[in-house]
Amino acid sequence: MPNLFKVILIVFLLTACATTPISDRQALILIPESQEIAFGKQAYNKALKDQEDSKDAHLNQVLQRVGRRIAEVSDMPKLDWEFRLIESNDKNAFALPGGKVAVYTGMLRICENEAGLATVLSHEIAHVIARHGAQRMSQQFLLTGAMIGANISLQSNTQRGIIMSALGLGVLYGIQLPFSRADEGEADQIGLVYMAKAGYDPDEAIRFWKRFSEEKGDSDPPEWASTHPADKTRVKGLKAYLSRAKYSYQNIKLKHGLGETFKLPPEKNSPPKPKPVPGVSVETFN
Repeated sequence: MPNLFKVILIVFLLTACATTPISDRQALILIPESQEIAFGKQAYNKALKDQEDSKDAHLNQVLQRVGRRIAEVSDMPKLDWEFRLIESNDKNAFALPGGKVAVYTGMLRICENEAGLATVLSHEIAHVIARHGAQRMSQQFLLTGAMIGANISLQSNTQRGIIMSALGLGVLYGIQLPFSRADEGEADQIGLVYMAKAGYDPDEAIRFWKRFSEEKGDSDPPEWASTHPADKTRVKGLKAYLSRAKYSYQNIKLKHGLGETFKLPPEKNSPPKPKPVPGVSVETFN
């Protein structure tokens, strides 16, 4: 009987493996996509409930334009993509399952132009496409033994707690279970190709991360203590992926290059941050 159980478990795990587009990385996903999307929407609404949307009509238009261009060339163009610009000096952005993406106005100062924004958005979109949130939830279920078949009931307090723990606490607060360095590298790789297919110069991704590194200074923990790659490691990885992205860029008809350069007003005091909302799965740049 124990041997039969092992065989069943192995078969189950093998059938639960998915191949991520572009990176071709094998991923263990035990979470139905419909439930992943439903929880992502719920968490997104909670996370942004007390946030102030930017009232800058032009910047909102730019965000929608760049976001839609990238979403359309992604491997999930039919997903219910939503892009929101949050009024805050934070240099940050995040994504949730189901195609929910938010960018803070402070991040636009580092982006400098549409291609810089495309770097951020394509990275976030890549996390959604690769289903990194579902991967982490699956890992948590395996570790806790709370998974029963492939059905997850969000009505169960135990399973709800596991999901929230896997998704982390969120966007603005740093109380989260962030993506691993491998996930970050994969999102960089996928995102670079997406921004190129959308018509944005992939070389700008290198320049963006260098600007971001200069903005942060020496505030980061050592790479071994962080779930995000060090900026130098990130730039090195992007350079390794650049040839494929450039091939895509050279073979599209409509090129936007760097796009529009942003003209931003002086920074103003950000509104107070709301209390943490459980259940938010994000990639944050901070």
